[in-house]
Parts: sequence; C-alpha cells; structure tokens
Amino acid sequence: MNATTAQTNQIVHPRAAIGAVTGLLVTGVALAVGHLVAAVTTPDASPVIAVGQAAIDATPEWLKAFAIRTFGANDKRALLIGIVLTLAVISIAVGVVSIKRHWIGVAGIVGLTLLGLAAALSRPTASASYADPALAAGLAAGGAYAVLLWSLRPRVERPAPGDAEPPMPVDFDRRRFLATTGALGALAIAAGGAARMLGRNTEIAAERASLTIPMPASPAAPLPAGANLGVPGISPFFTPLDRFYRVDTALLVPRVSPQDWRLAIGGMVDRPFTLTYQDLIALDLIERDITLNCVSNRVGGRYIGTTRWIGAPLKPLLEEAGIQASATQIASRSVDGFTVGTPLPTALDGRDAMLAVAMNGEPLPLEHGFPVRMLVPGLYGYESATKWITSIDLVDDSFQAYWVKRGWAKAVDVKTAARIDTPANGARLNAGQVSVAGVAWAQHRGIDTVQVQVDGGDWVDAELGAVDSPDTWRQWRYRWEASPGGSHLLRVRAVDGTGVVQTGDEAPPFPSGATGYDNVSVEAT
Repeated sequence: MNATTAQTNQIVHPRAAIGAVTGLLVTGVALAVGHLVAAVTTPDASPVIAVGQAAIDATPEWLKAFAIRTFGANDKRALLIGIVLTLAVISIAVGVVSIKRHWIGVAGIVGLTLLGLAAALSRPTASASYADPALAAGLAAGGAYAVLLWSLRPRVERPAPGDAEPPMPVDFDRRRFLATTGALGALAIAAGGAARMLGRNTEIAAERASLTIPMPASPAAPLPAGANLGVPGISPFFTPLDRFYRVDTALLVPRVSPQDWRLAIGGMVDRPFTLTYQDLIALDLIERDITLNCVSNRVGGRYIGTTRWIGAPLKPLLEEAGIQASATQIASRSVDGFTVGTPLPTALDGRDAMLAVAMNGEPLPLEHGFPVRMLVPGLYGYESATKWITSIDLVDDSFQAYWVKRGWAKAVDVKTAARIDTPANGARLNAGQVSVAGVAWAQHRGIDTVQVQVDGGDWVDAELGAVDSPDTWRQWRYRWEASPGGSHLLRVRAVDGTGVVQTGDEAPPFPSGATGYDNVSVEAT
C-alpha cells in the first residue's frame, strides 16, 4: 500500500447522524420559507396547511369521527403535528440515504415540492398564486441541500514543508459543517417566526375590536327568571364564547376584513345582487337566542352551545333577489371554498334564519365565522351555519354540499336529546339528596318534559327551567334520594314540544345525528 492509498483510506464519510441532520434542516428551511411566502401572499397555500386540508378532504369518515372523538377541539392541531412528524421521518430517511446517493436527496425535494403544489392547487379557491409558496419551499430546499453538500466536502490536508506528497483530502470540515447548519437553522427559525407573526390575524383582530354592532331593530326579550337553575356543574344557559364548540374543516382560520367582505346572492333568482358588510348591518337586524349543535355530537357530547345572536333576517334578502320556482336549496359557500346545502323551505318557514354578525353582544369571534356566518334554527351546523360566508346561490336538488358528498344526510332536523351535566360519570357521592341536572334540546320544537330513570326503574319527571325560546335548550334538575351501597345507573330522556319522546335506540352520529339515552354510573356511600 503506497502513501497515497493510505491517506485516501483515512477519509471519514459522514455518519447516519449527519444525514439525519441534513434531511431535517433541508425540510425545516423549506417549510419555514414556504409558510413565510404564504403568510405574505395566500395563507391557505402554505405547504403544510394545503397538505393538511387535502388530507382532511381525503380522510375517510370513520377516521374523521375517530379524530373528533379522540382529540375533540384539538383535532386540527393533532393533524398538523402528525403531518410534521411524518415529514420529519421521511426527511431523516431521505437524508441518511442521500449522503452517498445525492440524486435521492434531489428526488425527495422534487417529490415533496410536487406534493405541496398538488395540494395547494387542489383547493376550491386556488389560483395560479397558490403555487408560489410550494415553489419557494422547493427552491429553498434545493439551496439548503446544495449548501449542506458543499459543507461536507473533504478538507484538504497540506503536506509539511519539504514533503513531496501532493495535498490530500482527509475528512470533511466539521467546523464548516456546524457553521453551515447553524446558519440554516437560524434562517429556518427567523422565517418561521416571521410567518407566525404575519399569520396572527392581528390586523383583522384589531378591525373586529373596533367594530360597533348596531342596536337590533328587533331585540331579544330578557332571559326569563328561572331559565338558569343555578345547579353547580350544570351548563350555563348562555355558553361563554371561549367555550363555544368549534367544528369545521379550516386548518387556518380565514382572515376576512369587513371592508373587503362581500356576499353575492344569485343562482335561481330573478335579481342577483351583492351586499357589503355596511349594507348588511344597515338592515333591520334581529337579536335571538338560539342553540346550535354539530351533527357529529355523540350522545351526551359537548358540541353544542347557546348564545344570543344578532344578524340580518335571511328570508327578506332571498325574496328581494326573487326566488324562482325550481329552487329547492340554499347553496352557501365559505371564503375557503367549503359548501353547505340548506333546505330552502325550512329557511323560509318563518323561523329566525339569519346572517349573523354577533354572538353574546360581540362581533363574531374569528374562529366562529367573522365577519358573517349563516344560521338556521332547528338544523345542524353542517347544513345551515356556514362560517366566513361569501356567497349564496339558490339551486335545485342536484347540488351536493361538502359533507353530503361524504355520505352525511342531505337534510335532517336536530334530534330531541337530553344530557346529564352533573354528577359526572364515575362520581362517588354522599348518600342523601343529590341534584342530577343537565340540559335538553329540540330546536324549533322546544322541550316539554325531561324524565330521569334510576337503576332501570320508572321514568320520573324532572324540574324544568323556564322556557326562553323553542330554539334554545332548557335546563333541568331531578332531586334524587341516593341510597348508600353500590353503584347506580342514571339515564335521561326528553319529550319535545310536539309530544314526541326521545328515542332510546342507539345510533352513531353518522350519517344523520346520534340517538340514544345519555347515562352516568355513580356510587353512593
């Protein structure tokens, strides 16, 4: 073995850890730059957001239901974390393999760029500009990869003075590699931080805070005395805004300025027209107490809330447009392209269907549809309560909205239901009088009776809170004399204002709303 061969064999190839760091850094820089470009141009086109939205659209219904059931209001956060972790694993694998086969690294960058492009351009509202963040991310990834490969070049060891041997590559320069990774890491952090600052909706939040909602021409009556029973642990009659449920498909809350908001009303109408936000709030507004719930709510679930809404009546606006005889549905569309189909006769039958602008005296929160959402009492949210609404078209039965295409019922009234809020399932209670309490609802039909059953015995009427409106829930309470010794099963059911008793037949939320009796098991000692 000659000296040249010996020195060549001393070159230390980067280990798997170096490849893993390379893969993670390239992906981190790409995502941060793509998210920054999206924050400046089109937030929905951010590669992670676009891929997440495409994943939501492609996810089978059973998996969506599992995510909602398991993660609740954190389902979107769980999806984003899952996407990032998946990208991290892919990046590490590609990075390790590409240390010796650079073409694999290039192929990985191209593949992820194409995935981001496809996801962004598949959005319902996509335009050519939706490609910009993914392209920027791909270019940033390519640049970061090239710089990292440069930093891994073997350093050259100079021969001692008088040595006849030529300079030989010995090892990559660790100091150069660490400086490069540090610089790229700083770039990723800076770009990600800037994107986060730009994406905080600060301007829209400031606009919301500066708004004054006009006094409604038709205010709601004061809440009747006795509507709130005051039982510890029971749901408050009006749900605080920070506890009002949120179920939608938007990974990123849309940012819509009231100054830019427009509502186009068209389709099967004689006189299509467009409203601005100022046009809308200048109308004779109404104020109504309405309970809203999600069709994916399980028996006893928390995807329901009651608030005092202010909005413009929907019926006069549709009549102003001139409803054609062939129209049977209201097709409403969100600014992000999400669609809802509402039975037209239901919205026109005299109930307080509205374009809502306020909840509990405040402009709509951003995550609840600011500046305007639709609302039709007696229907589940997926068929009536379009957030961030931007257009209404009257259509016939051939139209299929977002959730209907995925197997949910086309039109269904809210089912009569009751829930036990207290005591909690598994609670250990002192024997003696116990307040069993909760809420019951059958929007637009009202609640006539609530009954409680203990250990499979007779159904006994509970005390009811005062009626506010047939469109809201009612609180109920049953004073139970709990006997000591062992566990007890408590069940509840309701009778609506038409005399129909809530069914005990158990059914899951899909496809038209859950049924069955809510129950808790407790122990009295």
